[in-house]
Amino acid sequence: MFNDTNKGSGFQNLGIAPKLLEILYNLKFTQPTPIQQQSIPAAIEGKDIMGIAQTGTGKTLAFGIPMIQRLAQNKGKFKGLVILPTRELAVQVNETLKKVGMSIGLKTAVLIGGEQMGRQIRSLHGNVHIIIATPGRLIDHLERKTVNLQNIGILVLDEADRMLDMGFAPQIKRIMQQVPKSRQTMLFSATMPDTIVQIAKTFMTLPLRIEVAPQGTTTELVTHEVFFVHRENKSALLKTILADYKGSILVFCRTKFGAKKVAKVVRDFGHTSTEIHSNRSLSQRLAALEGFKIGRFRILVATDIAARGIDVKGIQVVLNYDLPATAEDYVHRIGRTGRAGKDGHTISFATPDQRSDIRSIERLIRINLPISKTPELKGSDQIRTYHSQSNTSSQHDHQRHSPTVHLPDSDGDAYRYEPKHFHKGRRSNFRRNPHQNNRSNFKPRGRY
Repeated sequence: MFNDTNKGSGFQNLGIAPKLLEILYNLKFTQPTPIQQQSIPAAIEGKDIMGIAQTGTGKTLAFGIPMIQRLAQNKGKFKGLVILPTRELAVQVNETLKKVGMSIGLKTAVLIGGEQMGRQIRSLHGNVHIIIATPGRLIDHLERKTVNLQNIGILVLDEADRMLDMGFAPQIKRIMQQVPKSRQTMLFSATMPDTIVQIAKTFMTLPLRIEVAPQGTTTELVTHEVFFVHRENKSALLKTILADYKGSILVFCRTKFGAKKVAKVVRDFGHTSTEIHSNRSLSQRLAALEGFKIGRFRILVATDIAARGIDVKGIQVVLNYDLPATAEDYVHRIGRTGRAGKDGHTISFATPDQRSDIRSIERLIRINLPISKTPELKGSDQIRTYHSQSNTSSQHDHQRHSPTVHLPDSDGDAYRYEPKHFHKGRRSNFRRNPHQNNRSNFKPRGRY
């Protein structure tokens, strides 16, 4: 029996069962993060929760520990369901839950695209306690009648803003029609716009809102830097930056075609690199992620598939080769660095006509993004630099804006970017996303 009150330390007073405290101690989880400390007691009581916290702050355990404990206490009377936007995130959440629950007999089933239906059906035939699924594949199983959601007692929407945005809302609505109305519902994300909060409340009963940091807040361990550069000079600037930073680098592109092209360019520069995007199979994507984790590849080039919840420790730089489709996605992208108490840095390439997009990001995160002067780029005949006089001071001179009203909300799977040439009188590449509050020029464009 686990009797040492010093063990488990901060987790000791959260209402967690002794056996789970012992497991957490053995896994070296001794101090809860703020979102865990505030969410776990209420979740164990069965309350509906809307949790908003910075990326990398342990949201999986914030809902995972209460879910496992309540399922164990109710001895099979109901099951748990976790819905998330990407396959990689589903695999990661499954690994975390199994670490905690395997020794007490927890059984899970992962329902994601890219895997054989037969294997997933067989996993559902066992005494499964928690189903972890992406919306599309879960609906496939519902249509085939290979899964029954009538006994779901705990529902979790991870990366909830994307789960309820334009792309996923119809699918989530169909799933909600299949689960009992009498259930516990928990939503977690780093961003939660007001429009998404209103949708979420229709699925919840008197939800307790737990906001450990204003939505859109980024960790102070991450520094920011912006280069204004012409599109044709991005590759030359990328080469210079890759030479300056020797650690692991995660490069984000807007499209799968762009990610493939940039990954090849990086290899041509002499660096080890791999890529993650929707044209790659699930096994290829997981292999690329594992290779990046263990250092086989120093540079990972990805679309926004990797921006939601992927936990790779020790990434030195997140580089936005293309600006994200929404300001909220900037928050999720840069959350891949500065994790587990370590410093991180993010660099963004913006074309001269994307100043309004930079301002939209600044409004959300309440930080003035420092703009750096473009260095001399080898191999370019003419390099034009765009340097904002109002942002020429060092990053330490930049102060956060006064906090605005708390905006709860939004998350999705990936975006499709359809480039248009800039001509006088023609519309911008970005179109307004109705889910942004007074943030112009951002709109999700379908799935990758």
